[in-house]
Amino acid sequence: MEKANFRTQILTRHLQNRAPAASGGAVSRAPCLSYAPPEATASFDVSSMRKLMDGHNLGERDWLFNLMLQSKLFNPKLRGGRVFVAPDYNQSMEQQREMTMKRIQYLLDRGVFEGWMTGKGIEAEMRKLALLEVITIFDHSLAIKIGVHFFLWGGAIQFFGTKRHHDKWLRATETFLMKGCFAMTELGHGSNVRGIETITTYDPRTEEFIINTPCESAQKYWIGGAANHATHTVVFSQLNIEGKNEGVHAFITQIRDSDGNICPNIRIADCGHKIGLNGVDNGRIWFDNVRIPRENILNSVADVSSDGKYLSAIKDADQRFGAFMAPLTSGRVTIAVSAVYMAKMSLAIAIRYSLTRRAFSITPNGAEVLLLDYPSHQRRLLPLLAKTYAMSFAGNYLKLLYVRRTPQLIKTLHVVSSGLKATLTWHNMRTLQECREACGGQGLKTENRIGQLKGEYDVQSTFEGDNNVLMQQVSKALLAEYVAAKRKNKPFKELGLEHMNKPSPTIPSRLSSSTVHSSQFQNDIFCLRERDLLNRFAAEVSKYQAQGESKESAFNASYQLAEDLGRAFTDRAILQTFVEAENSLTDASLKNVLSLVRSMYVLVTLDEDPAFLRYGHLTTENAAIVRKEVVSLCSEIRPHALALVDSFGIPDGFLSPIAFDWVAANAWSASRD
Repeated sequence: MEKANFRTQILTRHLQNRAPAASGGAVSRAPCLSYAPPEATASFDVSSMRKLMDGHNLGERDWLFNLMLQSKLFNPKLRGGRVFVAPDYNQSMEQQREMTMKRIQYLLDRGVFEGWMTGKGIEAEMRKLALLEVITIFDHSLAIKIGVHFFLWGGAIQFFGTKRHHDKWLRATETFLMKGCFAMTELGHGSNVRGIETITTYDPRTEEFIINTPCESAQKYWIGGAANHATHTVVFSQLNIEGKNEGVHAFITQIRDSDGNICPNIRIADCGHKIGLNGVDNGRIWFDNVRIPRENILNSVADVSSDGKYLSAIKDADQRFGAFMAPLTSGRVTIAVSAVYMAKMSLAIAIRYSLTRRAFSITPNGAEVLLLDYPSHQRRLLPLLAKTYAMSFAGNYLKLLYVRRTPQLIKTLHVVSSGLKATLTWHNMRTLQECREACGGQGLKTENRIGQLKGEYDVQSTFEGDNNVLMQQVSKALLAEYVAAKRKNKPFKELGLEHMNKPSPTIPSRLSSSTVHSSQFQNDIFCLRERDLLNRFAAEVSKYQAQGESKESAFNASYQLAEDLGRAFTDRAILQTFVEAENSLTDASLKNVLSLVRSMYVLVTLDEDPAFLRYGHLTTENAAIVRKEVVSLCSEIRPHALALVDSFGIPDGFLSPIAFDWVAANAWSASRD
């Protein structure tokens, strides 16, 4: 009652606009909130954990972080006694685009891109990936603009071209003597690349290809860099030779001269303002019988002779298309990893805020409680933290798989990158939303980054492959492995399906706390789910085919099992990378905390995915035990929360004011600056 009366008096004074009663000539006041930094109670070495998380090129990462912190081009702002860098989203679309180019020039002048096209070997590729991750932490637009130029345009030259293209274009790309873009997507075709409608023919008299946009749905769409800056593009087009369609091929085409003027017979329009990525000039391109030299076909897979004969060592059209698509996994790799870094950023901000922001007291006249000391707040953020750790290890594995790729690993790389790109980007969007809400009203402020990042990263669910389509590709590949193994009566040996060669795991009828924390149980139940769903999926597709349905129709009718199977495959792959990361350690303190984090990842997956109950992998009683253990793990991980987000290695200046002294950042004096 005392507390209620006090609040009533305050409200009455406020509504009647009366000042509080004075005492002894002095204005009475209640104690004000003040910021107190979170207690640093790390039980493990944060720098060692960061080394495990980032995985590689820590020195180069820190060098680039410092380069950006030193320049006014990266929009430094003093808030609460600290300097933060972040893009100025109040700028117009045009201003953001020009600022992106200025930042690229700054990085170019300081050697950031040295070796990105001409460097050889795994070390050069890993350095490039590390520096792109740092750029992503600052600004998605900047990372995408750079990624389109180097990984898409440059990657097409590297992988689809031959020596004549490499000699002419790779160094020019690295030094930005020209600016490249990548014209694959069309208004009428995105994920279905085989269906694109742009047409290229060959004129043997002049030894030129002729590129044409035959209809409005064939216009190239969402082409990053096309609207303002790109001078050249790689055009993906159907190639018609002597009246026969030879399928999709790639051609180098100039679209602007060195002064920025659009080339003859090319029309370019702006895609306009977007919910995010407005620092990228996405454009639309039409080709009106544009002629290019015969040498401009990227000919590592197929070529056309001077007299107009189609040449390719790969006679099968499906295999030829697969050879064209195989090198494009770089986009899915970089997108998946960047999604993890954004989840890290949002969690670092939200968890730091929750360790200093208080709300309500649970005893009369008691101190207000820190947000992260509420079990409900722990349940919102700490499982996402555990998933982010797991997915960080998966991202590191994916990068190594990519840079060590061989022809024999192309299929594995395609399937793993498809599953991880979908899972990691979905996770990022969920994490951003939860962190935005967990920061309350402060999460709405652009300067606090999280809310703005939702719009910036939403696109990741659909570009470089729609996530749902990618998951279906995963399930199709698993089904093909299953059918091949059964038909040949041979063991499984690819895509991580070797566990299906062993007897099916048995899950205890009643789980205990010690059981669910066991890595053996965790591996068993993830493998059991994948095995069971693959068997069910194969049986259902076979049933539809027996009823006269085509293979594709049968697959489409079984889409629900396909979706569940795709998730099961990816979750199991993620867990395996986590266990491998743990096994690489000798430091007991790191292993102890990672064991908790791994258990949280597994158990919250069991708790949240209805497939475990739907298909009988968990009983309702065991599901209740798992749910209880998730709550228990939240309290166990809570003391490590600050050290776990500090281990992300993101410098303070790349976070936001609410991650630190949010009182000083919002003081009246700060608003006058």
